[in-house]
Amino acid sequence: MELRHLKYFVAVAEEQNITRAAARLHVSQPPLSRQIRDLEEELGVSLFERRAKSVRLTEAGKVFLEEARAVLARARDAVATVR
Repeated sequence: MELRHLKYFVAVAEEQNITRAAARLHVSQPPLSRQIRDLEEELGVSLFERRAKSVRLTEAGKVFLEEARAVLARARDAVATVR
């Protein structure tokens, strides 16, 4: 798992829409969808309930969102500290 996977996950969770998250991240939608599926496979859980035009966090996704945000914040803090 890489930090970019966490960034992608957080964006999709916050936008509740893969297309909007892709635009926010400046990536195309198909690779973003694939990265999210790969992350779910790596974790062995579904992070999102997929709907026709949106996604919604599962209970596991809600827990992972809190942890992902904490990891990303810690990474930002580490960069700020060394600068």
